[in-house]
Amino acid sequence: METIEMLKAAKRAADVMSAITPDVTSKVLHSVADALVANADEILEANRRDLSAMDPKDSKYDRLALSVARIESIASDMHRVAELPAPAWRVLETFQRPNGMVINKISVPLGVVGVIYEARPNVTADVFSLCLRSGNVAVLKSGSDAAFSSQAIADVICRELGRFSLPQALCTLLPSTRQAASQLLSAKEYVDVIIPRGSSSLIKFVRENASLPVIETGAGVCHQYFHQSGDLKKGRDLLLNAKTRRVSVCNALDTLIIDRCRLADLKTLAAPLAEKSVTIYADEDSYAALQGAYPYLERTEPDSFGREYLGYSMSIKSVGRAEGGPEGLQEAIAHIAKYGSGHSESIVAEDKAAAEEFTRRVDASCVYVNLPTSFTDGGEFGFGAEIGISTQKLHARGPMALRELTTYKYVISGNGQIRS
Repeated sequence: METIEMLKAAKRAADVMSAITPDVTSKVLHSVADALVANADEILEANRRDLSAMDPKDSKYDRLALSVARIESIASDMHRVAELPAPAWRVLETFQRPNGMVINKISVPLGVVGVIYEARPNVTADVFSLCLRSGNVAVLKSGSDAAFSSQAIADVICRELGRFSLPQALCTLLPSTRQAASQLLSAKEYVDVIIPRGSSSLIKFVRENASLPVIETGAGVCHQYFHQSGDLKKGRDLLLNAKTRRVSVCNALDTLIIDRCRLADLKTLAAPLAEKSVTIYADEDSYAALQGAYPYLERTEPDSFGREYLGYSMSIKSVGRAEGGPEGLQEAIAHIAKYGSGHSESIVAEDKAAAEEFTRRVDASCVYVNLPTSFTDGGEFGFGAEIGISTQKLHARGPMALRELTTYKYVISGNGQIRS
């Protein structure tokens, strides 16, 4: 089927979707989740075809790779989404005007949600589950790197939709071609919103070429600020987790900011990173503090800050005075304002006033106190799964899940009143 015909079918399916009850969407999602696990061999075989065409050293390799455990995790997220309250068709607010007119503000689905993504086959299942549960139609455009994996997952989904006599267009997977991407970005007659999920270059391309509304899920340039009051053990553990839990994801740490009065503790903070062979690009003072004690040490380069590393590399920026003082906090906030992407930022501090100022002034979708940035995830927030992490301020911000896939309309009732 041609791309434009697939988009027309998705638009028609949106009308069918309005009649499907939450009880049905819950049953469908449970069934799809079970089917994904039951067909794991089929999905993994397709995934091996994708992996065989990618260099294992590529930063996208880890995100592309599936396993039985990862498929089970995808299915588990889908089961959780199925049990969450459906967000659409809820009365958000009711009020009556002096003339007796009753106004209801009601949540409604966005409609047809287009998502463009790269080497992330799990997105195929995550987006479908969130769209179905929120009353939307999912139009998916996978990158060519994940074409076979995404198709295998979509095939399982569509088979289950057929078992429930629902349109397969509720999960529309477009061809993984540039032409399909261009047609999707200009399909304002059939698609209500576009959400890019991937690299900064993909997001920039979508933003600059879409003729329909875009919700940005921005790249993650994430910082952890070790304040002069920071607890050393907490700082060490959080640093290791934020940087190395999964290096290829958008919530992974890119830069450690440290007060100069705590540089004597930098060796201890960084020591666990050496066990993971993390390369550190250190500024002058932090380089001096680590020299001879850290084996994978480099001096900062022009692009060391403001860079999403997506691998076993990071940078360190020292701030403030050697004797301590308030300047460190101000410089850390300024550094984040200059180089951050508005995704996730963290402070390690026992000083409550400093932590409060940091959370108030840092402009990001998620700001943490004594926690790693790795918690920025729809599942960790109790949302079941996520469409992505929005770094913009209109409509949605932070982990986007069910509620963010709805908008609202006003339904007004009366008894024949006319306006004077």
